[in-house]
Amino acid sequence: MVQTILNRSQVPLDSRDLETCQRVFDKLSAGYAVARDSDEAGRMASIIIELYRQGVRDPNHLQSMVEAARGLFETNGTPATAR
Repeated sequence: MVQTILNRSQVPLDSRDLETCQRVFDKLSAGYAVARDSDEAGRMASIIIELYRQGVRDPNHLQSMVEAARGLFETNGTPATAR
């Protein structure tokens, strides 16, 4: 018998997982004025889901990693959400 080993990225997200990802997405999109139907929003959502599936579960850590991944910082180096 062949046994399949599932890694975290293959396990479906449940409603609590999706709620966490949605809160992070909403906070980032509001903080950076990113339209929900824009390409940027799609990239942010993809990054959030991928990081979450890789085990980043803390919303603050997830947010900071997405900001770093997307380069979503103001010119003075301070994140817009820290204002």
